Amino acid sequence: MPLLMMSYALLVFLPAFFGKVFNPPTDAAQYVQILLRWLHFLAGITWIGHLYFFNLVNVNLMKSLDGPTKGKVIPQLMPRALWWFRWGALITVLVGLTYFAMYLIAPDAHNANKNPFVVLIVWLLIPVITFAIEMVFLKRIGNGWILAAAVLVLMIVMAIVIIWWLNSQLGSYGSNMSYCIGIGGSMGTVMLFNVWAIIWPNQKRIIAWTADNAEKGTAIPGESARLARIAFLASRTNTWLSVPMLFFMGASKHFITFGSS
Repeated sequence: MPLLMMSYALLVFLPAFFGKVFNPPTDAAQYVQILLRWLHFLAGITWIGHLYFFNLVNVNLMKSLDGPTKGKVIPQLMPRALWWFRWGALITVLVGLTYFAMYLIAPDAHNANKNPFVVLIVWLLIPVITFAIEMVFLKRIGNGWILAAAVLVLMIVMAIVIIWWLNSQLGSYGSNMSYCIGIGGSMGTVMLFNVWAIIWPNQKRIIAWTADNAEKGTAIPGESARLARIAFLASRTNTWLSVPMLFFMGASKHFITFGSS
């Protein structure tokens, strides 16, 4: 909070020291736009940072702990970490979706004489359907490498469908940002569903069982191992998906590949 107040103070007082060198925008819409971008970045760092912590640090740490130690660590660590993880994911996607709709899809669709609401809704349905298929894969494919190959094919198909849909609606008016964020954002949406529909529900039950076992000696159900495996595969899938997702986010402005600049 002090750093945030300091940043705001700099924005307020810098013009007095630098005059014309510091020339902030006067259009209120630009402040809304930068606020959305900033919130998207901040929430995204929180989300992906925890994702990498879980997969690069926590998984190996938990393997090294014995049962009683896990009974103390998991009920204390995981609820706190998963709180930031899941809400960071939700805010990232909701803010990103708002930005995508307002500043990318809407102007491109209007230029192409298309209904931006229709363009956006159909685009959103594509990752929803993709997630439904991916969830079946996660529950039925236990081998991580086979799952990775299946998800890779699924993501390629999803990207092709998104490119086809946006091109059919936006035509020559479609910008590189609309296409790249359309692809990267769809991956982020699938990742969000993985968090809220698979990882968090499974981990919530595992945490409760672990806490009961540590406090009351209640036996952990055998189902725990299956739920933990599915949650792990979903989390590892999100880690894989974050790599191309972040690429497309960066490429939207700095690597012109699709449509117009």
